[in-house]
Amino acid sequence: MAKPQTLEAIREREAPNTLEDVDLSEKGRSATGEVISSNRRLFMQFMAFGDCSDTRRLITALQAERVQGVLYEDVNDPRGVGLVTFSETPDYFVDELRRFFNRPPFSRLTPKPEYTMLGRTYSIGYEPDLDETLIRRPLRRLCDPKLPWVIWYPLRRSGSFEQLSPQEQNVILMEHGGIGRAFGRAGLGYDIRLACQGLDKNDNDFVVALLGPELYPLSMIVQRMRKTKQTSLHLAHLGPFFVGRVAWQCELPAFAQAPAATP
Repeated sequence: MAKPQTLEAIREREAPNTLEDVDLSEKGRSATGEVISSNRRLFMQFMAFGDCSDTRRLITALQAERVQGVLYEDVNDPRGVGLVTFSETPDYFVDELRRFFNRPPFSRLTPKPEYTMLGRTYSIGYEPDLDETLIRRPLRRLCDPKLPWVIWYPLRRSGSFEQLSPQEQNVILMEHGGIGRAFGRAGLGYDIRLACQGLDKNDNDFVVALLGPELYPLSMIVQRMRKTKQTSLHLAHLGPFFVGRVAWQCELPAFAQAPAATP
């Protein structure tokens, strides 16, 4: 009679034996149908502050430090600002930015940690150009002077969505994504979507930015999405919302300036 296997033995047999067995790359698909992959991804962090009486001092400091990011003035707080920064290396936020925030003028502001968001770009699996999806397009949208209005917010899906079949999930996501594409084709609004599983203190799944030339269409995007199955049936939490207008943008990095048909 065979000896019963222990739980530890089963786990050891089923666990990956080498790092090569754990594939962390982002996946896409070429025009010929081949699977492509990339290990590049962009991290973005949003932080909000209060008690800012002079935005110009912040802009001077950001320019002097050559911070990669965008500064917003909070439409709902006359002394509030928001700052989004980006890097392919998360160490940037702990090393350079941590020291920067602990010096004037930012050290004199009041942090609003309830708005803090950290996320990473990701692929869905069918994108033909992963550098465009993961790096260039998010940065072009973030740094576009023609898109001064923004709404930043986190969201968390409910467990019911994860219990659906892949086919059911795709139908729901197509309904949700169709609204964004319609607004984008009309030049009224665009989005940046970031995954934040394990990066968010409130256990959110995604960070979203809606960007556009005017604020009203961005509000309409949120209103339209309230009626989708994903939002009405499969979201556990949405917000808080930071609503602001650009006060300063860094220059678009050279590696993100590849030509594209749409922002």
